[in-house]
Amino acid sequence: MNGAPLPKATPAPADDWAVEPVQLVGFGPVDLYQKREKIFTRYVGGTFQRLRFYTGWPLLVGYFVTPWLNWGDRQAILFDLPARQFYLFGLTIWPQDLWLLGWMLMIAALGLFTITTMVGRLWCGYTCPQTVWTAIFMWAEQLAEGPRHARMRLEAAPWSLEKLRRRICKHAMWLGWAGLTGLTFVGYFAPIRELSADLMTCIASMSLSGDVVGWPLFWTLFFTAATYVNAGWLREQVCLYMCPYARFQSAMIDRDTLIVSYDAKRGEPRGSRKRGTQPELLGDCTDCQLCVQVCPTGIDIRNGLQYQCIGCAHCVDACAEVMKKMDYAPGLIRYSTLRALDGGPERILRGRSLAYGAVCLMLVIAFVFALFNRSLLLLDIVRPRDVLYRTGAEGTIINDYEVRLANKTQSLQTYSLRIVPGSSVPAADTLTLEAPQNIPVSPGTVEHLNVEVQAAAETVSTRFILQACTADGTTCAEEETVFMTPVPGGLG
Repeated sequence: MNGAPLPKATPAPADDWAVEPVQLVGFGPVDLYQKREKIFTRYVGGTFQRLRFYTGWPLLVGYFVTPWLNWGDRQAILFDLPARQFYLFGLTIWPQDLWLLGWMLMIAALGLFTITTMVGRLWCGYTCPQTVWTAIFMWAEQLAEGPRHARMRLEAAPWSLEKLRRRICKHAMWLGWAGLTGLTFVGYFAPIRELSADLMTCIASMSLSGDVVGWPLFWTLFFTAATYVNAGWLREQVCLYMCPYARFQSAMIDRDTLIVSYDAKRGEPRGSRKRGTQPELLGDCTDCQLCVQVCPTGIDIRNGLQYQCIGCAHCVDACAEVMKKMDYAPGLIRYSTLRALDGGPERILRGRSLAYGAVCLMLVIAFVFALFNRSLLLLDIVRPRDVLYRTGAEGTIINDYEVRLANKTQSLQTYSLRIVPGSSVPAADTLTLEAPQNIPVSPGTVEHLNVEVQAAAETVSTRFILQACTADGTTCAEEETVFMTPVPGGLG
């Protein structure tokens, strides 16, 4: 255009999708599309691992045992989706009570904020299902394939009968545990005794027969596969890339949050040494790499705070063993705060955490009050759409209504209907209700009945309140509706 030569185009690489490695400060080159390196964790015991055992197994046993508990003649905890009723021991949650679910989610979120502000990812390290199930699958892997060095040799070895036998044994244990997990989870939504019997029938007959065919079988297989893939194959990838908590935790922690920390002032510079010695130019860290080998997410805690750390304290116990063998003081890797590592005081309880905790506590109190003071009787009135009113004997005006009574209790209830006065129904005393005197409603069911309301011919259209009460009057529900006549006045 102006006679200037065009710049020469840079030749494209042979692979159009090739990406140059990224050099991070303090680290080696990182390929953004590198293949995942399999993590071979090393077993470690210690104080915090015993704590994980005592906190994780009761929750695990509760998960598998709870669906088998009975409450009267039904399953104690059952989320009956077809019937639209959730049973929690003596409570029945109806679709009209689903606002309680939103309330519970708010409480859980604020509780998580409170815990994270104070002690970091304590939930992830000790009670998260992904962490617990991954630990179980790792235990099964160690049982089938041996300790860390044996698993690494087996991974690098060519296929043989021994390798095939060990792999089959490992995956059989994984599938068995995953199947038990999937069956138990579906057992919270379908009666687990019937579900288990149908599954055993299908397995025994090697055919898809019985009531289990369909959605129960599909979801059992789905959650079996999900558990097998997540805990067996993905493992730390779920925590690093799929779990949103790993990303937004940085907005909740600060310099006073208790986290797994490496004391760099004490540990650096690193270096190997003989047992019982302390070289003058070296810190306490022997660079044994045990803290890296035991980490389930494969990070080096000595590089500082990282979002990949789930706070499981494997590295704390591993380092404590090394410090004990070297006759050094424990705590090179420990639970601490960034402020304490810089020489300041620890302030775990502070304004932020106390504010979160106070709001969470108020929500819990309000939730419990609302749960046990909610109405256990639902009254719904439906008018027919085709006929507004009809004429009876001696010119009386009749309106027809369909009344629905829902018994939200766990026992048989008998209700009665009546028209009650109210500020907006001054003419209610002119109406006559024609309905059964005693209406029995079974627990957890809805009773439909047709009732009539009559009035004199000269009655104008008006509003009235229909009330349903138990025999003792302790539980009542009421709803306002309209009585239609040829005379339109009076509705206000």
